[in-house]
Amino acid sequence: MTHKHALSSSELATLWMTYQEKTMIQRILEYFIEQADDTRAKEIMQNTYKKNMSYVENIKNILKKEGAIIPVGYTEQDVNTGVPKLYDNMFDIMFLRVLQEISMGLHTIHINMSYRKDIVLLYKELTAFTQSVYDECTDYLQEKDVLPRPPAVSMPKTVEFVKSTNYMSGFNLFSGKRSLNTVEVAHLYYVIEMNIFGMQMITGFAQVADEPEIKKYFIKGKELSKKIVTDYTQILLQSDIQPPSTWGAKATDSKIAPFSDKLMMYCTSLFCSFGLGSNAIGTAFSLRSDLPFTLIGTAKDILTYGQDGGKLMAKNGWLEEPPQMEDRNELTK
Repeated sequence: MTHKHALSSSELATLWMTYQEKTMIQRILEYFIEQADDTRAKEIMQNTYKKNMSYVENIKNILKKEGAIIPVGYTEQDVNTGVPKLYDNMFDIMFLRVLQEISMGLHTIHINMSYRKDIVLLYKELTAFTQSVYDECTDYLQEKDVLPRPPAVSMPKTVEFVKSTNYMSGFNLFSGKRSLNTVEVAHLYYVIEMNIFGMQMITGFAQVADEPEIKKYFIKGKELSKKIVTDYTQILLQSDIQPPSTWGAKATDSKIAPFSDKLMMYCTSLFCSFGLGSNAIGTAFSLRSDLPFTLIGTAKDILTYGQDGGKLMAKNGWLEEPPQMEDRNELTK
């Protein structure tokens, strides 16, 4: 197929980012497929792996036709399939589900950054595929009764409007905080749910990391997730709302790495980026004044942690550079 326009810088950037993420997912699936005990879980992962591989090849072909070099991404050197289980049963599908959540967000953003019809179509297909895998994972986990559900609430019988600025009170010592509304609960609950999973994931990473500095970094991440879960749980409990319970699947006692330090660092970086996005949305839609303050503080901690991770990746030669714009100052010398 011929195209009137070459890839734009934005389209090249999104393809590069998608290639990094999809090759990482391939390596993670290779390990979990080999370890899978449950037939249904294995089938979900195998189908995802095959389809995911076709999209990786599609991106390669587009880049080749445009004369662009293929990124390194994540290769067979970044996975060890023959090692003991690092996580208990159910964790594989939980992990895949969260990766699909991140992918759906990225694909939606990438559609809006693309203009060439074949690139737009690629992201539309990826969005539909990712949504279908996410639905499969959710159905599977609900059937196994291991996916916590947000708290129940009484259905509203009348329409209400805010009558006073006291509705936004969160710090006033002379007036009590109002109970949380459902929008605020939704965002708080989601942050807790994601950080419970992240804490379990990074605990496993910390156990098996090869480099002492990387191990220390993962332990720091575990403590950050633990703090976020504790702080946000306290906010829910102040409104007598039950926080999500810890999921069943946890890290085993294995100390043999299924993934390279490079891959685990990138995966953690991806989770940090996703966490920042979630916090930004939660901040925008929370009307009680103390909540944005808490969410912004969390975002600052996540940003600092993510930046420290980027420095570690660069130090170890693991940070693949995105395609660069021309340096006009250098070219005109």
